[in-house]
Amino acid sequence: MILNRQNLPEITNIEVLKPVDSVFDLPEKIIQFGTGVLLRGLPDFYIDKANREGVFNGRIVIVKSTDQGDTVAFEQQDNLYTTCVRGIENKETVNQQIVNASISRVLTATKDWDQIIEAAINPAIKIIISNTTEAGITSSSEDISVGVPSSFPGKLLAILFARFQECKGDPDAGFIILPTELISNNADQLKEYVLQLAAINHMNQLFIRWIKTANSFCNTLVDRIVPGKLASEDYKETTSKLGYDDELMIMVEPFSLWAIESSDPQVIQELSFAQVNNGVAIVPDIQKFKELKLRLLNGTHTLSCAIALLMGFDTVKKAMENDDFLAYVSDLMETEIGPSILDETITNEDVQVFSKSVIDRFRNPFLDHQWKAISLNYTSKIKLRILGLLNKWYQLHQYAPEHIALGFAAYVILMDTKEINGAFQTQHIASNFNIQDEYASALYQQWAKGSHQISDILKSTAVWEQDLSAFPGFYNAVANYIQQISSIGIEAVLKKQEQLKYEN
Repeated sequence: MILNRQNLPEITNIEVLKPVDSVFDLPEKIIQFGTGVLLRGLPDFYIDKANREGVFNGRIVIVKSTDQGDTVAFEQQDNLYTTCVRGIENKETVNQQIVNASISRVLTATKDWDQIIEAAINPAIKIIISNTTEAGITSSSEDISVGVPSSFPGKLLAILFARFQECKGDPDAGFIILPTELISNNADQLKEYVLQLAAINHMNQLFIRWIKTANSFCNTLVDRIVPGKLASEDYKETTSKLGYDDELMIMVEPFSLWAIESSDPQVIQELSFAQVNNGVAIVPDIQKFKELKLRLLNGTHTLSCAIALLMGFDTVKKAMENDDFLAYVSDLMETEIGPSILDETITNEDVQVFSKSVIDRFRNPFLDHQWKAISLNYTSKIKLRILGLLNKWYQLHQYAPEHIALGFAAYVILMDTKEINGAFQTQHIASNFNIQDEYASALYQQWAKGSHQISDILKSTAVWEQDLSAFPGFYNAVANYIQQISSIGIEAVLKKQEQLKYEN
């Protein structure tokens, strides 16, 4: 039995949260570019939840932008799919199965463009969501009057123009546009490319003014791990237990965040699904959420990665089963990262709540998050996530942050590689691998000098674009931890650091 509307009454497993029949009669209120698992696991998850609670009361028309893949599974399943929410939340295991009924139709741009334009001029549809990957928000010079535009900005411009013509320039008939592509200021960039393309196409100035004034392009930040399809054995076990097949079934972690930048009362009113979803934050400035994610989630991942690899762990969840590693991660956020990012927008409570969620997410027993994958482009991640943090720390202190120094020391040891046929392989862990890092060659050459390597690595402006040894005590702390790791091992160093915390 496959999952579809007809078979819903036949699904009797009480663990499955099914939609009520009335949801299928709800009007379409959203056009969404993309069928990917992030969209289905985050925005569509929120829409579905709100519909269940009688708040938003609208469904989604999905636009499939490319011809890759097909829509057969959506058609066979009446656009229904199961979201398996699995992980840890507030230290408790979560394992939920929710049938999502938020999608009304899936249209393909190259085949169903007339229907897409028809949806665009529907006054009930006031929201556009997208995730066309980072490559989707890009400049274009195409003629949008000929056929179906190929780029996402081109398609959006054509939709906006159809809307403008239908509503005769009504200033109240614009869209709320919510790009979820993982680039900074995603809506600002999208708006810029749309306006550039409108100018290239010599479009009416009244229309261009309408784009600027009648439409709300809202920057957003999304945060949720959505592995997507279940592994083969897991899928067989899950579908057997639930009693139906579902080719669109996805897995998500319990944590979710969708920060939307707007202070417009009309936007807040239209995005009513935020009222029943704690993970949706509509705020005048989403920088706070960017900083929390960048420093506490991404920064902690980066600083703990080499430590975990040196300890012999292959996945995050296995490392988090180690008490010493768990203590390091917790103390890193509590004593160094958190206090460094406090400002007029980020409170101590914000830090505590987000840090607890990071611990839950790292401990998720359903995810096999590989440390080797996390180490990809390691140096660039340190530059993006940690150097700004160091600067913040030293604005408040004139001594080294010990946990950051230890994480950095472990990274330096990991980058002590050997060259094999042009590749740079680690040599200090149980299962050595080729480092994928654009600075691997430069760091290999620094290590090959035979003396003053640590000092030279920290001083390398070619790598860091600043002299890290200029931070008071940082070089000494890093060098000391490298010496300790080399002599007594990373496990003993972690235990020693934890003991010092209690002695102090």
